[in-house]
Amino acid sequence: MKISYNWLKQFIKIDLKSEETATLLTDLGLEVEVVCNYQSVRGGLEGVVVGHVLTCEKHPDADRLNITTVDLGDGTPVQIVCGASNVAKGQKVPVATIGTRLFDKDGVEFEIKKGKIRGQESHGMICAEDELGLGTSHDGIMILDANLKPGTPCAKVFNIEDDEVFEIGLTPNRADAMSHYGVARDLRASLLQKNSSIELITPTVSTFRIDKRTLKIDVDVKDSKLAPRYCGVTISGVTVKSSPAWLQNRLKAIGLTPKNNIVDVTNYILHDLGQPLHAFDAAKINGKIIVRTVEAGTKFITLDDVERTLHEEDLMICDEKGPLCIAGVFGGKSSGVTETTNSIFLESAYFNPISVRKSAKRHALNTDASFRFERGIDPNITEFALKRAALLIKEVAGGEITSDIVDIYPKKIEDFPVFLNFDKTAKLIGQELPKETIKKILASLDIKVNSVSDAGLGLIIPSYRVDVQREVDVIEEILRVYGYNNINFTKKLNATVANSARTEDHKVQNIIATQLNSLGFHEMMANSLTTPEYIKLSEMLKEEYNVMMLNPLSHDLSAMRQSLLFSGLEAVSYNINRKNSDLKLFEFGKTYHKLPSGYNEPKHLTLFVTGNRISESWTTAEKPSDFFLFKGFVDSVLNRLGVCKIQNKPVESDVFAEGITIVCGNDTLVEFGTVKKSILKHFDIKQEVFFADFNWNLILKSISNKIKFTDIPKYPEVRRDLALLVDNTVAFDTIYTIARQTEKGLLKDINLFDVYEGKNLPDGKKSYAVSFTLQDNTKTLTEEQIDKIMSKLQKNLEAEIGASLRQ
Repeated sequence: MKISYNWLKQFIKIDLKSEETATLLTDLGLEVEVVCNYQSVRGGLEGVVVGHVLTCEKHPDADRLNITTVDLGDGTPVQIVCGASNVAKGQKVPVATIGTRLFDKDGVEFEIKKGKIRGQESHGMICAEDELGLGTSHDGIMILDANLKPGTPCAKVFNIEDDEVFEIGLTPNRADAMSHYGVARDLRASLLQKNSSIELITPTVSTFRIDKRTLKIDVDVKDSKLAPRYCGVTISGVTVKSSPAWLQNRLKAIGLTPKNNIVDVTNYILHDLGQPLHAFDAAKINGKIIVRTVEAGTKFITLDDVERTLHEEDLMICDEKGPLCIAGVFGGKSSGVTETTNSIFLESAYFNPISVRKSAKRHALNTDASFRFERGIDPNITEFALKRAALLIKEVAGGEITSDIVDIYPKKIEDFPVFLNFDKTAKLIGQELPKETIKKILASLDIKVNSVSDAGLGLIIPSYRVDVQREVDVIEEILRVYGYNNINFTKKLNATVANSARTEDHKVQNIIATQLNSLGFHEMMANSLTTPEYIKLSEMLKEEYNVMMLNPLSHDLSAMRQSLLFSGLEAVSYNINRKNSDLKLFEFGKTYHKLPSGYNEPKHLTLFVTGNRISESWTTAEKPSDFFLFKGFVDSVLNRLGVCKIQNKPVESDVFAEGITIVCGNDTLVEFGTVKKSILKHFDIKQEVFFADFNWNLILKSISNKIKFTDIPKYPEVRRDLALLVDNTVAFDTIYTIARQTEKGLLKDINLFDVYEGKNLPDGKKSYAVSFTLQDNTKTLTEEQIDKIMSKLQKNLEAEIGASLRQ
């Protein structure tokens, strides 16, 4: 938001430097990001003075040039070659002296230098209005008032305005400060705290009166909830033209382009008082003004010449034939003010902030008016702003006020009470402020003290302070005006040591994140908002479980995600499309489900692996990631957390082409496997992607806190290998389980080191090469013990799964 310093001084008479004022505003919470200089004419006409043409003769070597002698007021006339046909002896003209910097029509700066033109010296330039930036005419040089004294700076002649503009990073809650008046009100509060006796100057509307009652336009507000207050008045006999220089300068200083005097006044009042206004061409209003909603699908052309389709909840300003304006957002083309307008209906209203915000977002319109209405303006300034605007329009456009003010305000928006407790104020601020100081600050903020007791103050908060609704809000107001920098800090340092569990969520997350980073994974974070269309990719997801947004930014961000898979695949696809196809990603996040029993937000850890595990180099060929590598990553997470007593089962989720479910009792801890090609095709992914979904809430419950320590074995271990011929349907996990049940004491490790299927094997068979590591912690194993164990293993495998030794 831009605030003009000259404009601000119309409300509060201060002589502080802009840097000091910027510091005060920043301390108040209105952070000044930058202070810029503004000049109504670029360069400020510095170096341009009034010259008196003493002589004017034709150039001897150029028919279109004249040689003039010009008095610049310093007693030494100079010679200037001029090409203007209207230059003549005795004129007072603007002269750009040597060293003056001017700007061409494209804004490019150039310097006036001493030179020769067709052999004749020229010591400056007699200027046209476009060369000085005072207009667009280049028909000839400017002829000034004959009474002006030579040497007078032209900046004084043309009243060049120099201004400084504060760019304020306004926070959304400070609706009260969205105007010059609002900023001045805050600045006064700060200066009063510093014992500076200063008054806030409120513009007067005492001269407002009705000239005649010849153009009455009735108003019918159909929904007072959407339009709690609506005011209007007619002004006839206006002349639509360019605004006077002072008004144009005010708007230009804050980055607005002047349109015409009527529109400029409405923009001026918006930034002056914070009250949006709208002017309708009264001749284009059919019958009366009706404030209502319209049928969905109604077409409406706005001022930007765009046809928009209206929603049934859009509040519209209509006449008896149809809509004229989107209330609080944007005007319509059919009723706008043009050069032929001679009478207007001027609107000043308070619209429901939520209704305006939804309409603005629905039509992708972000106007100065909607910006203010959305955040909540002062409902009690509506009529005052209307009168102020009407008086300004009479001043700059002429005309007469030709109707009574219509003010429809069925239920007044009242100020609201808050009780301020002194003890709580001291506790939150960290310092006890004098009660009189608190009262003084509150008074400077227009907060009335309704009652006083030993415990605190009963307060009445003005209705325009929509951000001050609670006691803590009042305390914040006191603190920001008193000054955060004025609060003393205690020299005593207090510290406490929290007794926290080792298995706190954030600690476990850090442990696993560190481990996955060491394995080459990168952490990602996807948006929890997604498209509801993703549920069609899996039968496990239900449409009725979708948590839908009431006011979505778009259809693609209208539902809370039921799975982290699809947002992860979006990231995978994004990277692959940018030639980053070897990926290891993980994410901690929640899914959201609307169940019959209520809302559920389980937490998950997901892993994604795709592309090559080893990049191509001169020593190694590239090697793609595979299922068993990915299974190792999953197992490493569970092993790091000490999750034991788990079983592997076939995966049930339909997002996997193949996979495994790891369960603990009846709880599913992890599902992982290869993502179906049909799902990958939806994201335009042509390479294999492995996905794991950890139920993080159950993982935390399954973590073992017990730590066991054992001595390093003193006796050697023994390895024996078996080449087992088994059915194709037999998994290694089955062999592992049988071996563990056969020998629980001495069998330390079981490892599958080769799998063979193909030539020289019977149909339906495959070969597993399995190693068994045996060790006794109390003595060295004998061959007899080893053979006995291996014989027992072989018999049990044969009996359980029909395994035989491969010949």
